[in-house]
Amino acid sequence: MSASTPLDPRFHAYREDLAAAALQEKVTAARFVEGEAGQVTAASAPLRRAPRYDAPLDTEALRGETVTIYEENEGWAWVQLDRDRYVGYLPSEALSKQLRQITHRVTALRTYVFPSPDIKAPPLDLLSLNAGVVVTGEQDKFLELQDGGFLFADHAAPAEQHAPDFIEVAQRFIGTPYLWGGRTSIGLDCSGLVQLSLEAAGIASPRDTDVQESALGAPLSEPTNPALARPGDLIFWKGHVGIVNHGGELLHANAHHMATVAEPLGQGVKRIAEAGNAITSIRRL
Repeated sequence: MSASTPLDPRFHAYREDLAAAALQEKVTAARFVEGEAGQVTAASAPLRRAPRYDAPLDTEALRGETVTIYEENEGWAWVQLDRDRYVGYLPSEALSKQLRQITHRVTALRTYVFPSPDIKAPPLDLLSLNAGVVVTGEQDKFLELQDGGFLFADHAAPAEQHAPDFIEVAQRFIGTPYLWGGRTSIGLDCSGLVQLSLEAAGIASPRDTDVQESALGAPLSEPTNPALARPGDLIFWKGHVGIVNHGGELLHANAHHMATVAEPLGQGVKRIAEAGNAITSIRRL
């Protein structure tokens, strides 16, 4: 690996002692492994920068997502997510090496898994938007899950079915607390909001703002002029992204409000500029 062009460790599985076999000609490591396939079985699982619960949260993996496991040690698995290629450490207890074909995805912002098809039964779990499940049958108004439990049928849809409007999906997160690295309806960050909303609409998205800015859409003719923006455009600043909402609003998860909000576009742009952060680009999908 050339010192001038290092591979991004966020998306390439390599350390000094261990690396993915696919990187054997590109990096230096003590040993290389092929890795094993795994699948997230927890409602959500924190992907951390180091194998400690107090390590920074880089992102979250949702139930049903698949990963490649390169190492397991003392309750942590060093993995690469198949969804967006992010590399980090997941709790081993959140994973299974028994892979199941996802049949449905959660379409509600969040929904409970019940032990029986009864809304009065104490729930077993709480799933967020885009979590994947395997449905084996239907009882009354509930979907029966392969690994146990029942999901309200109107809160899920076949995996191949997508939301028609990612803006509408993003709007449903208004009021959700801001959480650095978060990807659930309990807490999420700016790029997590974009990624989740696009994913619900069947559009693949990278995880972080810098990669989203280079991979999603195309720049406007005047790439930093918010007067040209229209609903669905993505506005980028260094380290931040927002969605242009209907009605001339900026829809974004942000640390200023510590929540997902829809505010007047001009107001948001001005406040961010006054904090020393100018628009870097506006991109149209």
